[in-house]
Amino acid sequence: MFGTSHNATVRAFAGLPSGLLAENVFVNALRLERKRSERSGNCFLLALLHLEATDRSGRPELLRLLPSLICPVVRDTDLVGCYKGDTILGLIFTHLKDRSRTAAKDAISSKLNRALAASHEAEKLQCLHITYHFFPESDSRSPEANPVVEIDKDSNHARTAARVLKRTIDIVASLLFLLLFSPLFLVIAILVKLDSKGPVFFKQKRLGQYAKAFTFLKFRSMYVNNDPGIHRDYVTKLIAGNDVVHSDATNERVFKIVDDPRITRIGRILRRASLDELPQFLNVLKGDMSLVGPRPPVPYEFEQYAIWHRRRIVEVKPGISGLWQVSARSKATFDEMVRLDLQYARTWSLWLDLKILLQTPAAVISGSGAY
Repeated sequence: MFGTSHNATVRAFAGLPSGLLAENVFVNALRLERKRSERSGNCFLLALLHLEATDRSGRPELLRLLPSLICPVVRDTDLVGCYKGDTILGLIFTHLKDRSRTAAKDAISSKLNRALAASHEAEKLQCLHITYHFFPESDSRSPEANPVVEIDKDSNHARTAARVLKRTIDIVASLLFLLLFSPLFLVIAILVKLDSKGPVFFKQKRLGQYAKAFTFLKFRSMYVNNDPGIHRDYVTKLIAGNDVVHSDATNERVFKIVDDPRITRIGRILRRASLDELPQFLNVLKGDMSLVGPRPPVPYEFEQYAIWHRRRIVEVKPGISGLWQVSARSKATFDEMVRLDLQYARTWSLWLDLKILLQTPAAVISGSGAY
């Protein structure tokens, strides 16, 4: 009664009442609807029916009762299922772009409340609490503000063993690198101090996974008190898809500032060889970053992101190297870079990390796309 015959099949398994999607099916549908809405701009409303306050022994009865009560409220294109075990049910109301969000929420809320109040078991439903969540969000830049992201967190945590091993590799590898290359750190620090006034390290606020801020480290490659507006304006145009293409020494198209006047003499050498990135092994050791992952954005960059861009810092931890760095670097548009980051998140494995790490030295030595 809620959709196609296929949907009826998956809703009925695992001993669930007819018309109720199993948790894994509903969650996967929620992820798919999220991606669809990010691309199309059509919003959907996620209504969560919280049963936590109800008597645990009475929840099976409520689970059997609720599908029949909410049937008049949902359409064939809407989805109903378990969002979190037997404690939270979810309803996905799709394709709401032709109505204001407030009007859509009020209309759906009114229908739901009337349907529940009309039940002969209305007294048992008094402890039921309903929350409403629109996606994409219209007034928040925080990816943590929507429960859809909580689903992504749960998905990431599901691969605990692999994540623990990845973190172990990050710690061991960064420790070994810092110990082995400590003489190089000293040489670079001396060169930076001799070349221009200012600190050895450049510290900047960046956003890690789930937009958690951390202090990002690099060897300083620019003059102090430079104008950050140059980069801010460039990033704004790049993300918007405006024409910011430059040509390098070989006349190849690059999507990065070339001949940046803010960069010092030694800074150009460090950037060309990616040596300015070495202090980020300290970020890896601390746990803010990983050896492999998307590059962490600065806050003003994140503010310009379209909703689908934000997934690049939601689904995986940022890294020193990544799929973008070894395959496209500055030769890709911003959207192409994001797609590579999302491809990495979607296909991530320890084997993929190893392949990227093995390709990184060649990418660094070639210097292609480094400025």
